[in-house]
Amino acid sequence: MTPTTIEPTVPAALIRALEERAFNAWPARQTVFHRGWVFRLSGGYTKRANSVNALLPGAPFDGVREAAAVLYARHGLPAVFRISPLAPPEADQELAEAGYQHFDPSLVLHRPLALGSVGKPDGSTHISTTPTATWLEGFAAANSVPTHHRALHNSMLDHIAHPAAFALQHDTQGQPVGFGLAVLERGAVGLYDLAVAPEHRGGGRGRALVTALLHWAAEAGAASAYLQVRAQNTPALGLYQSMGFKTAYGYHYRVPS
Repeated sequence: MTPTTIEPTVPAALIRALEERAFNAWPARQTVFHRGWVFRLSGGYTKRANSVNALLPGAPFDGVREAAAVLYARHGLPAVFRISPLAPPEADQELAEAGYQHFDPSLVLHRPLALGSVGKPDGSTHISTTPTATWLEGFAAANSVPTHHRALHNSMLDHIAHPAAFALQHDTQGQPVGFGLAVLERGAVGLYDLAVAPEHRGGGRGRALVTALLHWAAEAGAASAYLQVRAQNTPALGLYQSMGFKTAYGYHYRVPS
């Protein structure tokens, strides 16, 4: 499956619904709508929040590249395009011919969800509906969030409009070592920002994080779950697939050379 191929069993309506939820779960500081596309701007912090995305299946691409280049340049940012299956094939082709480089192929995975299907949390993960200072500081450190972007990162979290859960794990010395975020919208929960400190990986903490967040979502009435993962992250893919997640579709970025 190529990164932008829609699997036959995944309707475009589901892809659009997952894309909308993902945009809402990680809100951009500014949003501009343009002929079926959305330009998201957030001061350069994270590609998703600073990229051009198709909103409608097959939205026309003529003039979009030029409009994006002007707008992003006005804000001192490169025009980065995120190419999902909603984008028409000519968009990716035009960007490639214009010298935009293929970057960071990723997959969106999903699975059905019911309270009895995820198992019980092992007690190692604490769930909070608001991010604590410990969660914010520990997550920033685990993910190497630059100091000058931390205030913006925290602001984006504050602007999540839907119910959210923040997962936190401590080691035996009480130090925070595992982090995760879940956002629930329209009966589906998205898992984001799953991170375990490097020295604590491989010991089941990732599985415990996912289990705790899925359990929280199932108790809140979620009927399905989804997440995004880099296509080359073999360990994470193995974990998620072992927990019932399957590929819905892929996407990649096009970045100026």
